Amino acid sequence: MKSDIIKIDNQGNGFTEAIQETQKTAEYQGLEKKEIICLKMVAEEMLSLARSVTGEMQANFWLESEGKAFELFMTTKTVMDKDKRYQLISSTTSRQNEIRKSFLGKLRDSFEQAMAADGDRVYYELPSTLSDDVSGAYVEDPEWDGYERSVLRGLADDIKIAIKGSEVKMTVSKRFS
Repeated sequence: MKSDIIKIDNQGNGFTEAIQETQKTAEYQGLEKKEIICLKMVAEEMLSLARSVTGEMQANFWLESEGKAFELFMTTKTVMDKDKRYQLISSTTSRQNEIRKSFLGKLRDSFEQAMAADGDRVYYELPSTLSDDVSGAYVEDPEWDGYERSVLRGLADDIKIAIKGSEVKMTVSKRFS
């Protein structure tokens, strides 16, 4: 069974609909209440991970299921740099870009890795005399904590990501016994 395709953006539009579609599909497939909650958490963490890493998001989300085996899919486009690429690939179960399954895929992936831009990071250190005067100053931590990745790895059976140019395809598998 394939669910409806839900469009999601970085303003949060579609996020609630994606979770509702996940619940509807899980109920239709006869999952128990705890299993439904687990599948919804997988969907939430999957979408949060994609948004945290890519920043912007114009994604399509859908589920496919057969019995109690589910695959959650998400596709999006992003401006790829080395940091995003590393964070996405390190989120997978195999720690590999799924596009590398063929010789041409390996060649393309190697070329894209070499051509990927370095992250646009510029750090300015404000003297403490100035930073003390700024009320409500928020200093962004340049390191992503990876919370979504660790939760998703704990819940999902398999996580695959295929990066081809600026397109990211993410597949998360979860099977209930």
